[in-house]
Amino acid sequence: VWIFGYGSLVWRPGFEFTSRKVGFIRGYSRRFWQGDTFHRGSETMVRAAATGAGRGACTWGVAYEVRGEQIAASLQYLNMREAVLGGYDTKLVKFHPQEKDGEEPILALVYIATPQNPSYLGPASEEDIAAQIIVSSGCAGHNIEYLLRLADFMRYFCPQAEDKHLFSIEEALTSILPCLYYTEETLEET
Repeated sequence: VWIFGYGSLVWRPGFEFTSRKVGFIRGYSRRFWQGDTFHRGSETMVRAAATGAGRGACTWGVAYEVRGEQIAASLQYLNMREAVLGGYDTKLVKFHPQEKDGEEPILALVYIATPQNPSYLGPASEEDIAAQIIVSSGCAGHNIEYLLRLADFMRYFCPQAEDKHLFSIEEALTSILPCLYYTEETLEET
């Protein structure tokens, strides 16, 4: 089984896997339109997670291959993390590996937030999203970490890909906090 992640799963999957591949899925765009009152938000600060909602060109991320006993354990973990606590639906999509090597697309599971879930917030300006990210944190850490790690992933692993929404939010965040210097220690202190 392959599982595709496009948010925090790209750097913190939280489950055992056999292999991983960077690549993309078509038909979805990464958007910060999902609320989160657990992982990266609180009851009052909710815009915290990326969602695949919004039809568009493609979304880059990482696909993880899970085998044998890893399958049940990873699906149980992700069902709680993404579906029960996050409000995401599970979809089956075609994943296109970055390394072409003559590979056909791989079918992968992905967790997608839709406008029908109770935590869906919908569109907002990049400035408003950045302002919410600055003041949001939850049990998985500060939301600034989420945004910056995701932007770093895109820069280093997918330099050919465009993600204007993500990078516009990052730019808005750094304009609000122009002297932003982050490490895991400083994020834990905030």
